[in-house]
Amino acid sequence: MRMVDLIVKKQQGKELTKEEINFIISGFTNGTIPDYQMSAFAMAVYFQDMTDNERMEMTMAMAESGDQIDLSAIEGIKVDKHSTGGVGDTTTLVLAPLVASAGVPVAKMSGRGLGHTGGTIDKLESVPGFHVEISEEKFMELVNKNKVAVVGQSGDLTPADKKIYALRDVTGTVNSLPLIASSIMSKKIASGADAIVLDVKVGAGAFMKTPEDAEKLARAMVSIGNLAGRKTMAIISDMSQPLGRAVGNTLEVEEAIETLKGNGPKDLEELCLVLGAQMVYLGGGAESLEDAKALLKEKLTNGEALEQFKIFLEAQDGNPNVVEDYSLMPQASITKDVKATESGYITEITADDIGVAAMKLGAGRETQESVIDLAAGLMLHKKVDDYVEKGDVIVTLYANFEDTAEAEKMIQQAYHYGKEKVEPVLIHKVITE
Repeated sequence: MRMVDLIVKKQQGKELTKEEINFIISGFTNGTIPDYQMSAFAMAVYFQDMTDNERMEMTMAMAESGDQIDLSAIEGIKVDKHSTGGVGDTTTLVLAPLVASAGVPVAKMSGRGLGHTGGTIDKLESVPGFHVEISEEKFMELVNKNKVAVVGQSGDLTPADKKIYALRDVTGTVNSLPLIASSIMSKKIASGADAIVLDVKVGAGAFMKTPEDAEKLARAMVSIGNLAGRKTMAIISDMSQPLGRAVGNTLEVEEAIETLKGNGPKDLEELCLVLGAQMVYLGGGAESLEDAKALLKEKLTNGEALEQFKIFLEAQDGNPNVVEDYSLMPQASITKDVKATESGYITEITADDIGVAAMKLGAGRETQESVIDLAAGLMLHKKVDDYVEKGDVIVTLYANFEDTAEAEKMIQQAYHYGKEKVEPVLIHKVITE
């Protein structure tokens, strides 16, 4: 088997076999296939696409290129959730205890953030004492005991994906649907989940800018998951404005707690209920999506989800008293209000600009070496569909330094005003097969 022949075969739009795909992925991972040949292959895939079966085989080859997590010691069906990313995406902090309170095990491995704010791991480190680095044995024990644990990713997961992604980044092949789908799904499969729920974001603040492109990606990933023997569902949710109102680490933990108390932003609560319903249904905790959603609403109302969050924090050495006293978490020394520059209905809040503004305040990382300020961030007081008068406070920013002019400028350019109300859409589509 020669790589050049496989490049030509894909250039001609022909379907590659499992053996041929394994040859390509293993060869590139171990260095026997050079960058320039893999670049040519990626470009061929970019123009010719892949069949559903090719995408699945590529995903499995990437998942098998490194360590694979064995979660078989955890009782029940393990369901994982993946979001394609956004601004103010606090869902995991709510979903993990909420779904666990319904009796479905949540064994979550999360990464640190590079971009607007920290990842789930960074956010949880806003809680004094919380440990994300725990042994595999302790991780399994906690999930069996409490139905929930969240740890940092460890081991050498999907090295093939890391190498291919770096190559795509410099060869103009990032926007290839099969390469995006296999990249995401290989990590989920290597992480050991039995079932996978996908939150595919669409809009100005998302990787996929149109509902059509987002649906194509969602259906591609659902197909891969199901063909690979993992029960998989997806929703397409809006990211043309930030989710919820908080953007930052401590601020998002506070917002997650308020949501678990039943006082959170309605868009964040609704998204968590829709995603959580899929997780509970796939995990065998309810007979239908409707029953699962009703069960989760009950857990929010009766306080069991909040209690589960406290148990989760304490089990990983976090201080559960933060649930009642937010001042125990890092607090910013400076707060500033940003005011509306004109009167009217808010028609759009460009999520990317809000995210970058938060990063400029220290809430995120511009590089891997950047140090996050856990207290920094933004609180949005006005969102799409709200009416404001000129001079009304639209955002409060939190920082630990005085010069916030750059962030304030980005917030102002993120807000757009008009004379007509714009009805925001949260859930564009639910994909169950």
